Amino acid sequence: MRFGIDLGGTKIEGAVLDEEGGVVARHRLPTPAGDYGGTVAAVAELVGKLEAMTGQKCLKAGIGSPGAISPATGLMKNCNSTCLNARPLLHDLESSLGCPVRISNDANCFALSEAQDGAGVGVDTVFGVILGTGVGAGIVVNGKILVGANAIAGEWGHNPLPSPNVMESAGRACYCGRSGCIETWLSGPSFAVDARAGGFTARDAVHVVAAMRQGDPIAIAAFERYVDRLARALGTVINTLDPDVIVLGGGLSNVAELYGRVAELIPRYVFSDTISTRVVPPVHGDSSGVRGAAWLWPSDGEPRQIGPGPKAGLVQAER
Repeated sequence: MRFGIDLGGTKIEGAVLDEEGGVVARHRLPTPAGDYGGTVAAVAELVGKLEAMTGQKCLKAGIGSPGAISPATGLMKNCNSTCLNARPLLHDLESSLGCPVRISNDANCFALSEAQDGAGVGVDTVFGVILGTGVGAGIVVNGKILVGANAIAGEWGHNPLPSPNVMESAGRACYCGRSGCIETWLSGPSFAVDARAGGFTARDAVHVVAAMRQGDPIAIAAFERYVDRLARALGTVINTLDPDVIVLGGGLSNVAELYGRVAELIPRYVFSDTISTRVVPPVHGDSSGVRGAAWLWPSDGEPRQIGPGPKAGLVQAER
């Protein structure tokens, strides 16, 4: 049995997979907002519930988390759930759970799940995008998570939005301390902010999409701005990484209209005569993050280093 935990900003989801990747049990708890100790305790509570549901002891756990473990300090960094930053999350979870733990960025886990047996199965390079309350990505190459020398591979959300127009050039403030980051334009909350700036009384991204489908011209204009920004950002990814498949995850990946429009717009921003990269929805949807966390452990239990090192940067996905 594989135990996986997806440590989100609003919820913590746990799942147990069998050896074929089937979900045997699943449970969710709310994330204690801004409470590091409470978060560690909630993960332990969730694992206990999964053990009770399956009758199986958790011998090792995979955790998908916001941010990453710093190779320099062993502490968490770059977490938009900021209470995790500069904390020894790996150590504290292993102490709390009483078993070995592997932690990887939640976007890495998403990409791994889709590469393992989802929308990216059978191809060389998968770029798995999260378009939710934040914007991130994971990279899987030949079935392995690319972590990178600084443990930040795939952090495209904290690059500047490419080719900003006059309205965009001033940028928007980002929690990372910079301005103009892709995340400040392509996250769900940012989509709603942009619609409000255009004159729409948007409660959230779901409200904007619903109005767009009903023909509201302001919502349609906001959506068109959004897909052009997404195409620009993904065009830079294709120019740099040239992946076979880009899988979209997060709440905005459920907007079916994104895929056709982005496919139409991307050629404007890619340095190639033809584009074979597919932009597709996930097979496993909201479950990909927790499934990928569970896949961080191979069935043979052999260690596979996640952090940088002589043989690090790539974590094998079991086939």
